Amino acid sequence: MATQTEQLKIVEQRLLWLSHWMIHHANHLRPKVDGIKIGGHQASSASMVSIMTALYFSALRPEDRVAVKPHAAPVFHAMQYLMGNQTLEKMKAFRGFGGVQSYPSRTKDIDDVDFSTGSVGLGVAITSFASLVQDYIHAKSWGPDAPLGRMVALVGDAELDEGNVYEALQEGWKNDLRNCWWVIDYNRQSLDGIVREGLFARIEKIFDAFGWDVVRVKYGSLQRAAFEEPGGPALRDWIDACPNQDYAALTFMGGAVWRQRLMDDLGDQGAVSALIERRSDAELAALMENLGGNCVETMAETFAAIDHDRPTCFLAYTVKGWGTPIAGHKDNHGGLMNRTQFADWQAHMGVPEGAEWDPMAGVADPASLRDFLSTVPFFAHGPRRYQDAKLPVPPIAVDSAREVSTQAAFGRILDDLSKGDSPLAARILTTSPDVTGTTSLGPWVNRRKLFARTEQADAFIEHRIPSTAKWEFTPDGQHIELGIAEMNLMLLLGAAGLSHSLFGKRLIPVGTVYDPFVSRGLDALNYACYQDARFLLVGTPSGVTLAPEGGAHQSVGTPLIGMSQDGLAAFEPAFADELAVIMEWAFDYLQRDGEGDPDERTWLRDETGGSVYLRLTTNPIEQPGKRVDEDFRQGAIDGAYWLRKPGPNADLVIAYQGAVAPEAIRAAGRIGESRRDIGVLAVTSADRLNAGWTAAQRARSRGHAGAQSHIERLMADLPPHCRIITVIDGHPATLSWIGAVGGHRTIPLGVEHFGQTGTIGDLYRHHGVDADTIIAKVAALTPGKALRSGTPV
Repeated sequence: MATQTEQLKIVEQRLLWLSHWMIHHANHLRPKVDGIKIGGHQASSASMVSIMTALYFSALRPEDRVAVKPHAAPVFHAMQYLMGNQTLEKMKAFRGFGGVQSYPSRTKDIDDVDFSTGSVGLGVAITSFASLVQDYIHAKSWGPDAPLGRMVALVGDAELDEGNVYEALQEGWKNDLRNCWWVIDYNRQSLDGIVREGLFARIEKIFDAFGWDVVRVKYGSLQRAAFEEPGGPALRDWIDACPNQDYAALTFMGGAVWRQRLMDDLGDQGAVSALIERRSDAELAALMENLGGNCVETMAETFAAIDHDRPTCFLAYTVKGWGTPIAGHKDNHGGLMNRTQFADWQAHMGVPEGAEWDPMAGVADPASLRDFLSTVPFFAHGPRRYQDAKLPVPPIAVDSAREVSTQAAFGRILDDLSKGDSPLAARILTTSPDVTGTTSLGPWVNRRKLFARTEQADAFIEHRIPSTAKWEFTPDGQHIELGIAEMNLMLLLGAAGLSHSLFGKRLIPVGTVYDPFVSRGLDALNYACYQDARFLLVGTPSGVTLAPEGGAHQSVGTPLIGMSQDGLAAFEPAFADELAVIMEWAFDYLQRDGEGDPDERTWLRDETGGSVYLRLTTNPIEQPGKRVDEDFRQGAIDGAYWLRKPGPNADLVIAYQGAVAPEAIRAAGRIGESRRDIGVLAVTSADRLNAGWTAAQRARSRGHAGAQSHIERLMADLPPHCRIITVIDGHPATLSWIGAVGGHRTIPLGVEHFGQTGTIGDLYRHHGVDADTIIAKVAALTPGKALRSGTPV
């Protein structure tokens, strides 16, 4: 054990040096292109180095997963470099193009990142949902052989200001969370100052209320030994009573000032004075800075003592900037050692000039250290990225012979899947933030049940009370009930959408949410997409078609979110048959993992796959009848098709997306009585149309002269004088760019302001997306004149 402790201390010092050297090299030695500080958070890395050493090189096993504190990224990269999993070239390019990332990234870094972090609080919370997903998989007949590990978050104490952390705590309690550790770097400093006194005593009560064990790791081995000396209890009492700000300032000023302050407060007490005087200034500073979180021996012992699966929060007291000249200074969050400080510190660390990048620099017995590293369990099996086979997608269809909304059609499609025994249906996991029934998941849940690790009875069923919701909780269940917290929805989708990589078992996560509240979970949605998690997000009901609910429940900007969010293909079908085609494609798209070469048919990178967002509505509309032609099917997937193909002399095209289809079709029918070449473009995905167009333009600029996107082919035969009117129950900018494809004058119609209560007809007229407004806009194009087709409108 002594040998292991000695080796851990050597690793700790190696990680401290390599992480700080990488930051120093990037800021002071690498040629600068921009006149801004590159940064890298030396002090925040230093406070975590002992914790991470004990965790990765002693406590963890390969099946465990870790979300690293964003500002400890340099320590993580240094660790991977020490283990041979990161390259010198990328280390030298830290925070540069092609180098190791500022914050750990699953998709941008080559080392073994479990969860991307960066948006504070989200990396913390996703570990609890990953643990829930792990239990979900293990409860299934196809999942017991998946690895079962701990989901660990390394947390900065200031991250606990993030509200989503507490939302996740509540959800974890409801779902009997286990195998989850949160390790808090309690350095009591944030970006703007010192953490308030006594704050964590209150936070600790919150953890306790939600069933977590809280382990305080306050004193290191040096301090615990000193407390056993005569006068030691008085020193411990002084440490406990010292305000955070004073402790930080004394740490920065060093041993002589520590001595003066302690003698002023505790001198002339015999044993206490002797305890202080027995130590040199350097020894006294080392003692006072030897808090539990800065003692690798203490952290390793603390982790090893946990022999249960209850969720556990470790409160590890640390000094921000520990072991460096900037330790304790209140400005050290973004501060860096200057050249002089760093040169002195390099000598202190025993690293020769010219050997700064050598992983073994300054190590007395490199062979012994290499032997130790070769036996560390966490790294024993190399990278821990799993794979799982693609699930075949059964044919998907829906009866569209009558009026139906896309939301209702979505529910019917899932219900049809629930009746079958396809491998795909078995892997679907649905979830929703307290809107399961009102987003049409009810029939699916009634058949496939809700998930819980233990059976839970439905009192309404027991007492034979009629209800459309048969809420039976069982380990076989395939729906996870969430409370009203959209951040939790997106985090659960993110965790479940990584299950094939984290646990080797593929899930098909489907989450529903009221479309206007997509924005409430937007940070976590972006976070899930950044990790390349795969899921189907269904925003419904959407737009002002939710007319009686008023503006608070009517979405305006979500189509633009769908267009702008990387990793998320957004669709807004108008008809049930479009939705069926899109969902069949989407279930396959979620599972793709190709090389990313552009598809020359669309210039989209469909080989790589991604997540999918469906914007659906509650408004039942008349269906167009059965359509089986390939132009329709492929067009619905690629983003648009001609519902009414324009003639050779077309001077008007109406392009619509989503539920306003009847208004666009009605207007086209009335206008078409006198202008027979009018075209009607059914847009199912402005997102894919626009992405394909911009990708084709980039391809042409790089020498692919024949690159042509789907929208360019659709618009290729329109005469130059043709005008385009676009209409959507959402922000008009969603479709306003279409005229730029071929240089056609475009009038965009849509919703730009908060709605109000009323009927759908009232609100369509109010916002100008009804048939009469479309016709009026056409007439205004050439006021007082006959239009090109010869007859005034």
